[in-house]
Amino acid sequence: MVIAYRLTPELRRKLKEPIGTLIRGSFNETIREFKYMMENEKPTTLISVGDIISKNLVRSNIFPQLLIVDDRVMRRKIQPVALKADEDTSVKNPPGTITSEALKAVQEALKINRSVKIVVEGEEDLLTLVVVLYAPENSFVVYGQPQEGIVVVKVTQQKKAEVAEILKAMENFRKAK
Repeated sequence: MVIAYRLTPELRRKLKEPIGTLIRGSFNETIREFKYMMENEKPTTLISVGDIISKNLVRSNIFPQLLIVDDRVMRRKIQPVALKADEDTSVKNPPGTITSEALKAVQEALKINRSVKIVVEGEEDLLTLVVVLYAPENSFVVYGQPQEGIVVVKVTQQKKAEVAEILKAMENFRKAK
């Protein structure tokens, strides 16, 4: 397993803050606001990162093209969430890292015109960065913000550049170790 990126202590603190628009509230409130955003913005692609947000979207008849899950919630193992996709794949991605295997799986999933579920052995959180970098512009990347709500990242050139800088810092940290 090749580690492509490793989280720095400084970035760990920074990434606790949402990298997109935080929608605060209950499940019903956040989904209602998210549906409104979807109707107004009409994203080219929808990607969900996280078990609960993926389950909640599907339960609300919102079907992401790419779902990334790790069968964990707040770092606790859960029963796998039943999420159907045209293709399923599994990757290894230890906490605090992004592996080459996970990076490639995201890139491949975004190239095809079918729904894909990536099940991560390890942790899926940092894959949000890779998804933003490789998703088509005007896509929505959605993830949960524990105890607060959901975060919607609209993929733009500016957001891609912001994420590229974070990944560059992670790559330099990995090489320095």
